[in-house]
Amino acid sequence: MDNTHSVSTLIDCTTSKIQQLQKAFSELESHRAVTLNLKWKELEAHFHGLEKSLKRRFDELESQEKEFETRTVEAQKLLEKRQAAVVAKEQASLEILQKKRDAAAYAITNAREKQRKVSTEEPSVVTDDGQGEPPSVEEKPPDMIVSDSNCQEMKSPEMVSIEVMSYPQLAKLCEQMDTEGLHTFISDNRKNLASIREEIPLALRAASNPALFVLESLEDFYRLEGPNTDGKKDANLLGVRRTCIMLMECLSTLLTNPELVSASDIITEEVKDMAEAIAEEWKPKLDALDMDASNGNSLEAHAFLQLLGTFGISSGFDEEELFRIIPMVSRRRQAADLCRSLGLTERMPGVIEVLVNSGRQIDAVNLAFAFELTEKFSPVPLLKSYLKEARKTLPVKSGNASPTAQNEVNDRELAALKAVLKSIEEHKLEEQYPVDPLQKRVLQLEKAKADKKRVAEAAKPQPKRPRANGVGYAPRVTNVVTDKTFYPRVAENRYPQYVYDRQFVYPGPADNHYNMSPAHGNYFATGYQYQPAAYLH
Repeated sequence: MDNTHSVSTLIDCTTSKIQQLQKAFSELESHRAVTLNLKWKELEAHFHGLEKSLKRRFDELESQEKEFETRTVEAQKLLEKRQAAVVAKEQASLEILQKKRDAAAYAITNAREKQRKVSTEEPSVVTDDGQGEPPSVEEKPPDMIVSDSNCQEMKSPEMVSIEVMSYPQLAKLCEQMDTEGLHTFISDNRKNLASIREEIPLALRAASNPALFVLESLEDFYRLEGPNTDGKKDANLLGVRRTCIMLMECLSTLLTNPELVSASDIITEEVKDMAEAIAEEWKPKLDALDMDASNGNSLEAHAFLQLLGTFGISSGFDEEELFRIIPMVSRRRQAADLCRSLGLTERMPGVIEVLVNSGRQIDAVNLAFAFELTEKFSPVPLLKSYLKEARKTLPVKSGNASPTAQNEVNDRELAALKAVLKSIEEHKLEEQYPVDPLQKRVLQLEKAKADKKRVAEAAKPQPKRPRANGVGYAPRVTNVVTDKTFYPRVAENRYPQYVYDRQFVYPGPADNHYNMSPAHGNYFATGYQYQPAAYLH
């Protein structure tokens, strides 16, 4: 930089040097003896040309130097950013690896403990009639929970046989091909459904024909549905349908593990024909379903698609029909896997478009992340659009807006806010979509809802209940004003109180309120003294 400054100073001094040279040249001309061929104008033009050329070259070098410095700084920043990303990925990989190691060690230890308990307690677990209670299963600590696929990769054949023993009835029911008993067992042990779900794929190996066994378990999916039965409210029917879907998923899990079974040996052509017959029987029932009414959580549509995916029979059905059904299961966690198993990955942009146009942007965001389509379907604008739609009020005539309608709007906005916050958290969008304003709005709506509920409960008329006989001393009141009733608070919450918007608290009356003699004092009939309570009006 010092050299550059000195060069710039020298260039600036050029003008003064030229002026000095002009004076010297004039003096030379005055003393000349002969006429010179050179003129001062020519010399001046020559020197000015050199000055301009030097300045232009100097400016070019200076701009090149600045550009080089800028590129150097950007390259350093990019290098530091990449180094930080590499370090973060290494740390995350180490943490994941450590969790898998811990989970594997825990699974091995737990399996050995189960084997020891089963070997010592087997007479009390399984009786002759098979009605013994299954041993309890320890819950895994949160930091040791891993996905089903990771668990399957870590389980060896020895561990498989050990873990099935946690619920020996499963293997026995599968061996006997007892579909009704399996449904009953799963329903009776629904509290331990997570651990049962892990063992069903292994227990299915005990069946002589696992695929046929699962198909037979689907018989009650529609058979229990009566003419007056609401499939969305009947708890028994819902439980049966969820169990049917789970059994098909467990069969898929078994088929995807080549170490345990051969898929071609289980899914034979005969089994596929039976599955196609069931699918053909179910398909007309889906035509009556409304996509909007199902709200992306249709068990019927899920079961139909799972049947096609598990038994590999999707090629026998029109792709457009499957495309129409996908939005009916968009809210279910298995939606992305179902689409992949059915070969509909290429059609997902169209599915997401349908969801966006039908006001289900949350499902659209989930599928966009699942299929890496976030560049085409930006998540943040979709979430903001979802909130904007939820905040719209229904068109009402002026002066006819009711509190109930406003409450419905507030409830819809509150539910939308919570769904958006959950989506932001799941997909780590905090930097792109700050959550603080949304959380403040949630608190504001919840507070308003609680206040309205409190006021509504206070405005409800409370029925008067007669005083219970034989409890305390309750002399007859003779000097109470006719339009007001005063009762001493004998026991907390014994009598309902009327609460108004404004409460006026009066101290205990100075006069003898119950016409007792002054000598009687503030005593109950039991002899215990009491303090007169304040009165609420």
